[in-house]
Amino acid sequence: MGIRAEEDYQQLKKQIHNHVVERLDEEGVEVERVARQQLVAFIQSVVAQYIASHRIPMAAGELNQLSKEMVDEVAGFGPLEPLLADDRINDILVNGAEDVFVEVAGVLQKVQTRFIDNDHVLRIIRRILAPLGRRLDESSPMVDARLPDGSRVNAIIPPIALDGPSMSIRKFNTRHLNANELISSGSMTRECLDLLITLVETRRNLLVSGGTGTGKTTILNLLSQYVPRNERLVTIEDSAELQLNHPHIVRLETRPSNTEGTGRVSARDLIVNALRMRPDRVIVGEVRSGEIIELLQAMNTGHEGSMSTIHSNSAKDALIRIETLLAVNGYDAGEKAIGRLIGSSLDVVVQLVRLPNGRRHISEVMVLKPTSNDPYKMETLYRSDEFVELSSNAGEADG
Repeated sequence: MGIRAEEDYQQLKKQIHNHVVERLDEEGVEVERVARQQLVAFIQSVVAQYIASHRIPMAAGELNQLSKEMVDEVAGFGPLEPLLADDRINDILVNGAEDVFVEVAGVLQKVQTRFIDNDHVLRIIRRILAPLGRRLDESSPMVDARLPDGSRVNAIIPPIALDGPSMSIRKFNTRHLNANELISSGSMTRECLDLLITLVETRRNLLVSGGTGTGKTTILNLLSQYVPRNERLVTIEDSAELQLNHPHIVRLETRPSNTEGTGRVSARDLIVNALRMRPDRVIVGEVRSGEIIELLQAMNTGHEGSMSTIHSNSAKDALIRIETLLAVNGYDAGEKAIGRLIGSSLDVVVQLVRLPNGRRHISEVMVLKPTSNDPYKMETLYRSDEFVELSSNAGEADG
């Protein structure tokens, strides 16, 4: 379809959508209450009548596709519906009306999906947020929310977003890869898995580190499966993504402020409360702010075997990031004291990378061996041959 033909089609969709909405109002059809089959039949009939009365040339297949898109517009999330239904897609990124990208198997790619215009994008964003009771307007132009199926959605609109409304959806995966699948896919070796199991069973405090989309939540899920069944776990997350196969677990989730700016419950609040719930281990989905203070203190005071993830590109960078988080969140101590806290609380950093082909991979497992001179001294417990080769090639290229 040429550019002009595509523009004409989008305008036709806009006209027909308005017409369908008018007909629904005239007939008193309540979309939320009517049976899906009845709604589909009604929309198909209205679309066919519109095409016929306006004498628009259209093949039967095109008419069926148009009717399906109208059903998605009225009862779903418009152009996003096919993407949300595709299990291969992990992330959906909307950069305005005409630029839609998806991530499949770790690789970002642009798709043919498009919206009519920026108002159309905004309408779909608001439809997504409506059941969640979240507001998005000029006075509150950013929102971060969780959909009923567990997917995370972030949206930002003008005037903050200069080129029109933008939205990103991290789809919730109901099925995480098990150990054998991760080994088969090359994400880890059997040697690495055996090491990780031993670390969990011996109650080492673990930090899973990696960049965006490297599979930190998948590894945290995997590690948690090897916690002894007689232990009590408390998990704390911004958006509930962990699916732990464990008989004794309490799941806590943070809450943002309401429209009046009150009612926020932070991860830091939840960790403080979790320590009063007699957990054997505390598992924090991701540390990104002041909760790091309470988590390190928990790791240091009888909650061995606790775990979390952090955004960082290397094991050493992860420790430096923790140091920074402590400093900016009011942990009032000198450099030496901060180093001692981190060195005595954390035992192991599991570093993840994403290879150029998109595959997620455990690159190394580092154990902390703090000394008086170097609280961040680390030794390698495991390093993948693939990562060593990749690092070596990168070094040669830089040279």
